[in-house]
Amino acid sequence: MNTAELLTDAFNRIDEEVRDVLNGLATQTMNTQPAAERRERSNSISWLIWHLSRVQDDHLAGVVGTEQLWTQGGFAERAGLPLSPRDTGYGHNPDEAASVVFEGPQLLAKYHAAVHEMTLDFIKNLSDQDLDRVVDQRWNPPVTLGVRLVSVLSDCSQHVGQAAYAKGMLSS
Repeated sequence: MNTAELLTDAFNRIDEEVRDVLNGLATQTMNTQPAAERRERSNSISWLIWHLSRVQDDHLAGVVGTEQLWTQGGFAERAGLPLSPRDTGYGHNPDEAASVVFEGPQLLAKYHAAVHEMTLDFIKNLSDQDLDRVVDQRWNPPVTLGVRLVSVLSDCSQHVGQAAYAKGMLSS
């Protein structure tokens, strides 16, 4: 297995889990915060899937050098969220997180699928040497492409797991 195959497998697993979470999801369920009385620790499925997709979109667009699909693809406009189109959800307070509401899973599923396709297109030709390229000088040590991709995978894995757990809680 080479670098591109390994990363493809990892991102395909995230995509499969996102599709499983969104499949058959009712609008009310996806927008409910599972523990409303503890909102600071309770994000809705909508927020979790939106955030993981936004982070993947933001970080991959950054290393590819393209505009984010959220804005370029018109997803921000169609979603109509009361947030900046550049917002990824990082550092959201409970009220900001609660403002991420979707009317059903369709738009969110389309957005994540577009981000996933962009990701696979980028990684299909990556080599081991590509992973050492510095993509962010703002950190010490500077962030390499390999570190950035692992960071995205980690964030996505955590959030899709939280979304699956929330779906189980709210569906029972």
